[in-house]
Amino acid sequence: MEYTKFSGKTVNDAIIDACQKLEVTSDKLEYEVVEEGSSGFLGFNAKPAIINARVKEEEAKPDQKAKDFLNDVFASMKLTVVITADYNEDDNSLSIDLAGDDMGILIGKRGQTLDSLQYLVSLVVNKGHEEYIRVKVDTENYRQRRKETLENLAKNIAFKVKRTKRPVSLEPMNPYERRIIHTAVQKVRGATSWSEGENLQRHVVIGPDRKKQSYGNRNGRYNSGYGNRNSSQPRRRSGDYQRREYTDEQKKHPDDSVFSTFESEHLEEAPTTSLYGKIEINKD
Repeated sequence: MEYTKFSGKTVNDAIIDACQKLEVTSDKLEYEVVEEGSSGFLGFNAKPAIINARVKEEEAKPDQKAKDFLNDVFASMKLTVVITADYNEDDNSLSIDLAGDDMGILIGKRGQTLDSLQYLVSLVVNKGHEEYIRVKVDTENYRQRRKETLENLAKNIAFKVKRTKRPVSLEPMNPYERRIIHTAVQKVRGATSWSEGENLQRHVVIGPDRKKQSYGNRNGRYNSGYGNRNSSQPRRRSGDYQRREYTDEQKKHPDDSVFSTFESEHLEEAPTTSLYGKIEINKD
């Protein structure tokens, strides 16, 4: 809408005149002062105040602003893309889905092109907006597929780190993907993660969590009887072992007892003798 000239004794009078003729309130009026006006001397040489005014254009909604911007971008790229935008006023979020024949161009390597589009759309819709609007741009369900891939990657590396006890550095990622990695690693006991680097080189490192690596009791010691110096059970000495005595009934049924095959055969042949017999020493 073009500006229209209005006048009055003062600037306020000119604004009131503009509001009455344009049938709007002052908060919806956009104006610029052309002449301040003056009362002159004793009423002589008085000059009226002059303003150029028009009705403020209604600000487009975030979803429409995003569509207009993306249409211009895709037109310059000579791409035919169907844009679906959904703005949720409750949580102040904007979800955009792109559909077309060759969406791989818009995804780019590891989603870098898609992330760039999302960043630019966020700048456009948040310009002049009081509350921050969270923007998500997706195509062909790439965000969900990428999330599942990162979760599997994080878990596999976390288990590997537990075995090798050596930290592993991942490739640089954006904050959203780094958050996915951290969340997945938290579910693996004995592994932890942190971020290193600055700006575009910011990446995640997965390493062993020594605080959560416990073995046995709270003191980190095994509770088994053997091999534990602090065990309350006394260790057996070689002289403490005794030969097992078997009953006559067990000897009659060696298959039902704990005899070895060698013992069973010899008991059947000579049940009244010892296992190895008597050793005779010749004294010549």
